[in-house]
Amino acid sequence: MEQPAHILLIEDNRMDIELTLDAFREAHLKNIIHVTKNGQEALDYLFGRDQFSDRETHPLPGLILLDLKLPGIDGFEVLRQIKATPLLKRLPVIVLTSSKEEGDRALSYDIGANSYLVKPVSFDGFLGVIRQIEGYWLTLNVAPPRG
Repeated sequence: MEQPAHILLIEDNRMDIELTLDAFREAHLKNIIHVTKNGQEALDYLFGRDQFSDRETHPLPGLILLDLKLPGIDGFEVLRQIKATPLLKRLPVIVLTSSKEEGDRALSYDIGANSYLVKPVSFDGFLGVIRQIEGYWLTLNVAPPRG
């Protein structure tokens, strides 16, 4: 039986982190979620640097949930580096943001985002988004080969 995909949540807002984790629990998803709270930490995780060098403990994710408005290195730059790196470029990246700006959406897709979702305000709305992510990205979608 295949293991549930590891998910990397890149989010700096503590409330949004808790909301996401609560929604995954409520949806009874068995995925292991790794959380990084800024762009530099996310890149360190993805590139296996510093405290994330042990790939047994910090494996490459099967799915990335990326906020755009991060302190320091923003989500756009994280996305650029993911898509410019042969080992990472095929990882599905879902931008999960509060931004409804057309420019942010266009740039995200131009850089290589696989999906762009605006965070709902209510927990029920957020739970619906998580169930949709699970239904498509974690169940139906056939992941690309690595590398």
